[in-house]
This record gives sequence, C-alpha cells and structure tokens, in this order.
Amino acid sequence: MSLNDDYKNKLTSEQYAVLREGGTEPAFSGEFVNHKENGVYTCAACGAELFSSKDKFDSGSGWPSFDDVIESGRVDLKEDRSHGMVRTEVVCKVCQSHLGHVFDDGPKETTGKRFCINSVALDFDKKDDE
Repeated sequence: MSLNDDYKNKLTSEQYAVLREGGTEPAFSGEFVNHKENGVYTCAACGAELFSSKDKFDSGSGWPSFDDVIESGRVDLKEDRSHGMVRTEVVCKVCQSHLGHVFDDGPKETTGKRFCINSVALDFDKKDDE
C-alpha cells in the first residue's frame, strides 16, 4: 500500500483533494473561518502542530488566517505558479501536505504575513492556556 493510499483511507475526499492534490475549499465554507476557541491548529493529515489561536485573525478572505506559524520550521514554503499567478504555497513540514498560501498583506503590527489556510487541512486541539 502506498502513502497516498494510506491518506485516502484516513482523509475525507475533500481533505484528500486539498491536502494531497493541492486543491482549495470554497471561500467561507470551512469550519474554522469564524472559529474563536483557544488552542492549536494541527495538520489534518499527520497531526503536526502548525498554528496557535493566538496568531489567528479575521482577514475577511473566507479562509482561516494566521500571522505566523506556531514555531519556526513547522511549514515549508514553495513557489506556486499554478492558475496563472505566482504565489507562495504553505505545506506541512512533516508530511508535505498542501495547507494553503502565504501573502504579504497581513497585520503590519505583527509579521505582515497572512497564512491563508484551508479549514479542511486543519484539526483543532482545544487548550485553555493558548
């Protein structure tokens, strides 16, 4: 059995399309767009901790947005020239699953970055102290 077969058995078809095939969920459709609980957002494919609720903000873009990763080195950034544009893709460092993209239009008072992440690429671990 291949690694992708393992993911097909573990993930929903929508998660697989985003995480393993680089797809995007429709704007404003994901469960974490307006999510406000304290905790840590993890990779839905492998469980790696990626983003803290402390770094989440409402960008109005229709996808969960964060101004930073929970810790340096948790994601890889790759040039993405698909769909006739140049963007920076965000992938999980552990399993290389597609998470979304990062842009330079985030809050200037913090990092200036907007990690625009698909809800289906994430799971959530509630923590009262985050």
